[in-house]
Amino acid sequence: MIAVVFSGSRFSDWRLADKRKIVTGFRMMGINPYLHDERFILQLLNKSNNLINYAEQIKRIYFFGAGSSSPERKDKIATVLKQFFIYAKVTVDHDVKASALATLGDEKGLIGILGSGSNVAYFNGKRTTDNNFGLGYILSDEGSANWIGRMLLKSFLNETMPSDLQERFVERYPLDRKIILDKVYNQANPTLFLTSFADFVMENHKHRFIKRMIYYGFKLYIETYLLPLTKQYPNMAVNFTGSVAAGYEEWLRDVADGYGISIGSVIREPIHNLLKYYLNKN
Repeated sequence: MIAVVFSGSRFSDWRLADKRKIVTGFRMMGINPYLHDERFILQLLNKSNNLINYAEQIKRIYFFGAGSSSPERKDKIATVLKQFFIYAKVTVDHDVKASALATLGDEKGLIGILGSGSNVAYFNGKRTTDNNFGLGYILSDEGSANWIGRMLLKSFLNETMPSDLQERFVERYPLDRKIILDKVYNQANPTLFLTSFADFVMENHKHRFIKRMIYYGFKLYIETYLLPLTKQYPNMAVNFTGSVAAGYEEWLRDVADGYGISIGSVIREPIHNLLKYYLNKN
């Protein structure tokens, strides 16, 4: 039996398969080595009956997650998974690599992520090239759900949010300045709080203020990350994964077209194609 996992900061998607057939699939809390220590991750795994029931049957685990980029953070995740899945061979890699495999397979190309966070990379068919783009939710993540949440809260606190949208926001969320600042600066996992406004943004995406904000985020993302990469690898389409890229695909293609950038496939959740990839390998 194999387990394929794709984890963002907010959610992790799991698929267990045996003899090329899916045994079960489920979603649980995201696992990020930046945000969680080994003890927390092990406790999280032990809360899942699905994992407990199949732990000893799983022989291969392919884990891809946000924050799992450096050797140290990969080892951190691998160590915990080996403790829980005692008979499994464990592979841990970055979420960018998962997105590349899900959209490109073993082909060369450019891959972009616009989900809870944001990133971009060149994939040579085996591995993604190193870059300085994935700087996390404080220093980067332009255009992502995290960035959109930050901009939304900032407009609310600075009172630059249009009054009609503010009324909907206040009706939906019992928040004030003190609560917001506490959740962002004092409580654990601020990214979960910042990305929690994704549904509200989608529900109000036709509002001019929201549309302008998302367009601006896409422009920042393209100018900061995509343009330098497309100059290195010209005439190459960019394939995207992530909830923001899929949810606002038409707007993303429109903005990219303005910069002369071609967008290939756009996939909301890489886990489905990622599972197919490894079922064909095992």
